[in-house]
Amino acid sequence: MELAEKMKDRFGLKMCEVVPSDPVNPLSIIGLAQAAATEMERHLKATEPKVIAFGTGRALRASVDQLPAMDCPQHRIVSLLGNMNSDGSASAYNVIIRMADRINARHYPMPLPVFARSTEERTLLHNQEPVHNILELSKKADVTFVGIGNMDETAPLFIDGFIDRSELDALNAAGAAGEITSWVFDGDGQLIEGLTNSRVASAPLVPFSEKPIVGIAAGDLKVDAILGALAGHLVNGLITNEATAELLLAR
Repeated sequence: MELAEKMKDRFGLKMCEVVPSDPVNPLSIIGLAQAAATEMERHLKATEPKVIAFGTGRALRASVDQLPAMDCPQHRIVSLLGNMNSDGSASAYNVIIRMADRINARHYPMPLPVFARSTEERTLLHNQEPVHNILELSKKADVTFVGIGNMDETAPLFIDGFIDRSELDALNAAGAAGEITSWVFDGDGQLIEGLTNSRVASAPLVPFSEKPIVGIAAGDLKVDAILGALAGHLVNGLITNEATAELLLAR
C-alpha cells in the first residue's frame, strides 16, 4: 500500500495496485492477474450500464481467466484492436470473446488485422460500418484495461509475429520504448512517427484521459515501457508488482 501511494504521488495516477513479487518465480503474473481481475470485477458489479474497453496480451488474458462467472448483460465490452496477422492467423491472447463467455455481456470484437498493409488500407478498413461503429463505441469507454508491451527482442509484437526483425530494428532506432495496443511510443510517451504506427489498425490512444485507463504490467523488461506510458499519460492507473514499482520509483 505504501508503494502504491508513492507511485500515485510520483506519477499522478488515479489508481495504483502493487502486488507482492514472487522471489522464487519473478516472471509470474498470477498475483498481477488476480489484482487486475478484482479491479475488473468491481466495475462489472456496477448496476448501471458501462462500456468497458480492452487491449490484448498475456497479462490481460491471465486476468480474465481469474474472473468468476458473472451475469452482466447491462454492460458492453469492446476490443481496442484486432488480433489477426496478415496471413489470417490469430493471436492466442485476444480476450474479448473469452471474457464474454465468463460474464455474459454484449461484446464487440474488432474484425481487423493488427496492422493494415498501408495507411490507405487502414482508412478503408476503419470506414467499414461495423468497424466504424466499434471505434465510436470505444470512445465512450467508461474504463479501459490495457497491457504495456516492451520493445526489445522479447517484444510481444515481435515474438507473436506481428512485426519482423527489420521493423523491430527500425522502431528501436527511432527510440521505441514500449507499445499499447500496438501503438509504439518513445520514452516520453510520444508516438513514433511513421513506421508501423502508420499502419496500426487499433483504436487511437487517448493521452490525459479523464476516464480510467488501467495498465497491467510488471517485470524488469517492462520498466522502460511503463515509464514511457506514464510519462505520456497514456495510462492513469497501474497494476504492477512490488519489484517493478521499486524499479520505477528508483528511476
